Amino acid sequence: MARRCSRATSRFTGDIHIHIGKLVTSAVSLCLCLLFLSSAEAGLYTASDQIQVLTLENVDSVLVNSTAAIVVEFYASWCGHCIAFSPVYKSLARDIKEWKPAVDLAAIDCAVEENRKVCTGFGIRGYPTIKFFHAYSKGDSTGLAFGGFPREVRGLRQRIIDALESHEDPWPPACPPLEPTSQAEIDIFFETNSVEYLALIFEDSKSYIGREVTLDLLQYDNIAVRRVLSTEEALVAKLGVTEFPSCYLYYPGGNFTRLNVHIEARTFYSYALQRLHGVVRSGKPRPVTEDLQRNDTEEAWRPFNRSMVYMADLESALHYSLRVELSAHPVFKGETLNALKSYISVLAKYFPGRPVVVNLLKSVDSWLQDHTGAEVSYAALREQLDNSGQVPDAALPEGVRWVGCQGSKPYFRRYPCGVWTLFHVLTVQAQSSAGSEPQEVLQAMAGYVRNFFGCRPCAEHFSNMVQESLAEVHSLSIAVLWLWSRHNRVNNRLAGAPSEDPHFPKIQWPPPELCSGCHGVKKSGEHSWNQEQVLAFLLSHFSSDSLLTDYLEDESQVLAQQRAKHESQKLLLEAQRRVERKAREALGSITQPPSSQPTAEEEEEEEEEEGAQEEMAEEEEGGEGAAAADEMGSKTSEPASWAKPGVETGRGRRQAQRKPSIVGMRLRDLQEDIVDLDSFVNQHYKAKALRAAAASSRVKRRSLQRKEEQDPGPVFGLGMELDAGLGMVGLQAMETDLGLDMGQQSERLQKRGLTGQYVAGSEVELSQRLYAQSHRGRWVSVLSIGFSAVDISLCIFLYFLSSMCLLAMYLYFKNCLRLRRAKVALP
Repeated sequence: MARRCSRATSRFTGDIHIHIGKLVTSAVSLCLCLLFLSSAEAGLYTASDQIQVLTLENVDSVLVNSTAAIVVEFYASWCGHCIAFSPVYKSLARDIKEWKPAVDLAAIDCAVEENRKVCTGFGIRGYPTIKFFHAYSKGDSTGLAFGGFPREVRGLRQRIIDALESHEDPWPPACPPLEPTSQAEIDIFFETNSVEYLALIFEDSKSYIGREVTLDLLQYDNIAVRRVLSTEEALVAKLGVTEFPSCYLYYPGGNFTRLNVHIEARTFYSYALQRLHGVVRSGKPRPVTEDLQRNDTEEAWRPFNRSMVYMADLESALHYSLRVELSAHPVFKGETLNALKSYISVLAKYFPGRPVVVNLLKSVDSWLQDHTGAEVSYAALREQLDNSGQVPDAALPEGVRWVGCQGSKPYFRRYPCGVWTLFHVLTVQAQSSAGSEPQEVLQAMAGYVRNFFGCRPCAEHFSNMVQESLAEVHSLSIAVLWLWSRHNRVNNRLAGAPSEDPHFPKIQWPPPELCSGCHGVKKSGEHSWNQEQVLAFLLSHFSSDSLLTDYLEDESQVLAQQRAKHESQKLLLEAQRRVERKAREALGSITQPPSSQPTAEEEEEEEEEEGAQEEMAEEEEGGEGAAAADEMGSKTSEPASWAKPGVETGRGRRQAQRKPSIVGMRLRDLQEDIVDLDSFVNQHYKAKALRAAAASSRVKRRSLQRKEEQDPGPVFGLGMELDAGLGMVGLQAMETDLGLDMGQQSERLQKRGLTGQYVAGSEVELSQRLYAQSHRGRWVSVLSIGFSAVDISLCIFLYFLSSMCLLAMYLYFKNCLRLRRAKVALP
């Protein structure tokens, strides 16, 4: 009973008995499932089983007035016989999937509290019970019970056909004719039907093959199937039929040919007829070979051999998996981190790739295994994938280049095909290399799909299959076959879906043309797989020796591209660092006050600049300037009045360039005065004298400038930079000379002067001029703190407008007051 409950609450049962000791989920997880799983999730069937799950809410909409017949299993999830029968019912759903327009399968769990009323209404008193509901059933119909139904797929399939044939007139339009045909009907068949093929199944009266093939082709256009009994002697003689069963193709012109199949059985007939030229699934466009050469994909079509596996598909799947799907997870921790490590470990062990790819996978695996933290960021993983550590001869090509997994449209096949192919190759490589853990690859694949695969419904379906029967895998060979059988199950479920490529239909693989020995027939006529032949085929088909290297980039080219990428990233990083460093320096110069004492490096730089400037001056003036400087050396120690502030020497230049700073404000650079040097060229004696004075008094100016640095800083005008659009250019130092003595004011004026007019003259006159110009300069500086002409005009306009408003308000209130006085004066 305990085993039965554990199987029921896990929702799934396998094709063979589950060994409790190998259950993947722990006891804690099982208890949580028992407590928190909803009633719908506690049943034996899910949507991935291609069985409709009935509930109290949807039972009427499914069963009443349906265009298709419905077969319903009434079961209880605690019932041991129901649990044992569920794999058969699931297999039946996969077997008759193509019959869906005519008949569908459903199931309801009567153990659920909400469903008991439904089961009681249909008269259910034992489990499991199967009932058949005809198309267009009424609301009061209780269905046709299958008493003593068989517990195998073939018997159930035949019981369903018998129930379909019992339908009364009118015949449901969704169901094809199942009665035998005659010579007379065939003679006029193409006059009333616009199809290209008429398939005639010759059989005995007790055979179900003809009706089964008819239903198998129900969803296909451009073909019709009819059964012909062996008693139809005229038609049998006309076509020369000698074997029963056998299949013949009848054409509109009256010609006929026998259909060549590996075995005369239902599965082989259906497969061969579905692959005839021009036969397509209903709703699908007819495949045209020429379209592949000019398909809608972004790359030209690459011709390939459908019976081979291409390394380009495997590397493309790796690239998309590692660089695209994993990038959706910024951080890996907990379960996702364990799944990532398992996935990379399996790839590093068993991927049969080129040396450069294998080296990279091993490098990434080693990095992950050595990581001891609780989480890993994708950014760090991406650096390893891009080989930022420069591991020799290691690279994973970027981009995808699909070959065997190409699709006729950009949204067909491709990555899902590549993932299946990759995992098939890994299971075969694990078996060939005699791995120690049978479930290693399958568990890694299950973890990847559950945590990272982008199609979440697909991941859920695959997880259901894993929970259902993965515990049965106890050898490497069974692991290879398990993945193959589940891939075929997915193909069966997706056959006819919008995702099916009409050029590459979903089939049970491998087909007879690839492996004829893989197919067999039981004594009952049912198709069977020869698993020994299938295993041998898989080991050969997905072996490393069978992989084709067509369309691959050369390894040297891949490594060169990787090196070029690293160089470009390095240059980009260096440029970014330079920009950040400059930004920090600029921010520091604004937010930090200037140091009062210069450093040794700054003094050396200043001296070098001074020397360079002196050399340039000497080259321009020659020896004549030097002689004049010696002659005038004792007359003045101040710099020339025409020298720019930017070329001053020593610490005086640094003091001129320093501007006070306030946090959050940006100071406007001081404007340089325009110097008219031509006027001094005409006065050789003055220019030579001033240049000589500048050369002889360098030491004296430095001592004076050190004294200036100890004085209070300049006063600031109002001018915070609010918005460049308003013309406010920033806080600017005022040209104020408060606290300076006459000698310093004279030096400042000489720097800013244009003609050196203060060199000669009386000291009293010079003092008066300096005093007047200092005050005039102060007011000019205050009035020019950064406003443009547009700003001043806007201010004048606003001032005028405000004056007009005040005048209007004054007149208005004056008028009101006058009216009020007039009213008071009235008698």
